[in-house]
Amino acid sequence: MGKLKLLMQISVDGYVGGPNGDLDWRTWEYDDKLKAFANNLRDGCDAILLGRKMAEVFIPHFEETVNRLQAKNGDKALAEMFAYADRMVSMPKIVFSKTMETIDGKNVFVENGDLVTAIKDLKSKKGKDMIVYGGAGFVSSLIEKGLIDEFNLFVNPVMINKGLRIFDLLDHRQTLSLINATPYECGIAVLTFKLRHEN
Repeated sequence: MGKLKLLMQISVDGYVGGPNGDLDWRTWEYDDKLKAFANNLRDGCDAILLGRKMAEVFIPHFEETVNRLQAKNGDKALAEMFAYADRMVSMPKIVFSKTMETIDGKNVFVENGDLVTAIKDLKSKKGKDMIVYGGAGFVSSLIEKGLIDEFNLFVNPVMINKGLRIFDLLDHRQTLSLINATPYECGIAVLTFKLRHEN
């Protein structure tokens, strides 16, 4: 499938969630250019990777959104919301879990094997790239093992002082190359880095 890409919301001071995972600090209203960037990043992938905790929120949220909106003849904003949620539901989702063998949801597959072995196997298959959106614990493990090839950090214009982080498990240096740094009208700046894989 190619590369594993991360899209992660992060505060200026390096947190991806509040102490209880709260997201009230995030900038929710994207401008059109940032929406297009996020959609293009997703559409360049043909699978979403999730940890079990994130899956328990992510999967029902988008399926309920589709069910709620599909019967409505709404405005442009509702149509965009439906299209976004419908794409998330239709994409294959691979959930990594050590405790569950099945998880309810459409296009959901559970992986119980070793994280490194499973992701290397996925990368070796033909297809597009893969994307991961969180959560903090799962992404931390991916970073620790050097499995994320491209980091797309959506830096929100706020400092929250304490909360969840994704780099604390890292116990060795990983070198990155800056691919792009773009500010958007809504206040978010997207920093895109590529991991330099050592030979």
